[in-house]
Amino acid sequence: MKNKKKIAWAVTGAGEKIEKTYETMVDIQEKYGDKVEIRVFVSNAGKQVLKFYRLFKKIKENFEYVSFEVNSNSPFLAGDVQLHKYEFLLVAPCTSNTVAKLASRIGDTMITNAVIMGQKSQVPVYIMPVDFKEGVTVTKIPNGNDLILELTKEDIDCVRKISNMNNTFVFEDTDEIYNIFKEKF
Repeated sequence: MKNKKKIAWAVTGAGEKIEKTYETMVDIQEKYGDKVEIRVFVSNAGKQVLKFYRLFKKIKENFEYVSFEVNSNSPFLAGDVQLHKYEFLLVAPCTSNTVAKLASRIGDTMITNAVIMGQKSQVPVYIMPVDFKEGVTVTKIPNGNDLILELTKEDIDCVRKISNMNNTFVFEDTDEIYNIFKEKF
């Protein structure tokens, strides 16, 4: 299919859910590859985390188009999102740092800049924050050990704030990504 729809998939520096997100990305590409071209955009912190979880090489091997952040305008994801070159922008997984910046309207990274421009230009933005519910959570680090994290009221207040922004859809788990693609394609 020559005229595939383009999706911008942004990866931040979240270790939580990164392995499941990667598996979902590959699966979605297999299921929708004849209709959709997934373009992957990785933040500076995302690059570090992908290496830490041994996914850096895999993501480059499995996706034709992978770009790494140089600064907030390079690659110029925000401009392409603003010009509706993508059907939607998907940020998964999304760190609490990125969520807090978005809640405060700080567009100083490639991804936060693109999200804000997408919101302003009525491009759907889907965000999967890793900190979704207040309380204690247990995650796995790359060596298999548990890491116990306390998700604070302040973290979750930022999630609530971005949930109420125009053209923004916040969801909790990678399973929801399948619903997004099913609905759109």
